[in-house]
Amino acid sequence: MEILSLSFFVGIIGNVISVLVFLSPIGTFERIIKHKSTEDFQSLPYICTLLNSSLWTYYGITKPGGLLVATVNGFGIFVEAVYVGLFITYAPKKMKLKTGVLVGILNVGFVAAAIVVTQLALESETQIGAIGLMCSGLNIIMYGSPLAAMVPNGIGCLLGTAQLLLYAIYKNAKPSNNTSLQGLMEQKEPLVSHEYV
Repeated sequence: MEILSLSFFVGIIGNVISVLVFLSPIGTFERIIKHKSTEDFQSLPYICTLLNSSLWTYYGITKPGGLLVATVNGFGIFVEAVYVGLFITYAPKKMKLKTGVLVGILNVGFVAAAIVVTQLALESETQIGAIGLMCSGLNIIMYGSPLAAMVPNGIGCLLGTAQLLLYAIYKNAKPSNNTSLQGLMEQKEPLVSHEYV
């Protein structure tokens, strides 16, 4: 019983943190409403979070003892649906269309397909595992995707640093008197014959 109450307590803390994460874009949407424009904001993060919340709610409903997961993500569905609705309301016509298509594909089509496939094709334990795997995979993609912008920059920084180090090491280097290299450079005949034998 003590382990159950500890896991329930930790679950409540996780839910409070999740609610705060769901509410964190409120400032962005206050700005959108105030300016009556989505400006340069993109709808994809809110569409993906709505997808994520939908799948986690389904997981929480399917898994025995998943009440905390279902309730917090049910709240997430509500909040993200409001965000997406506001985005569609204030977005330019082209962005409204793009957002509507993405909502249709991801939040309606993909969620419906996930529910139908897992309900019809899988048994209970396998079903719960498959739903959990989908949810976890989506979490990794969503929360790991900002790293895609950081990694190229990190590699570029390392290569730039290596380039600067090589320059610092060799900036005062004197040309080599290596005659074998000089001989190759002055050779008039090609090293490889282009004639067919």
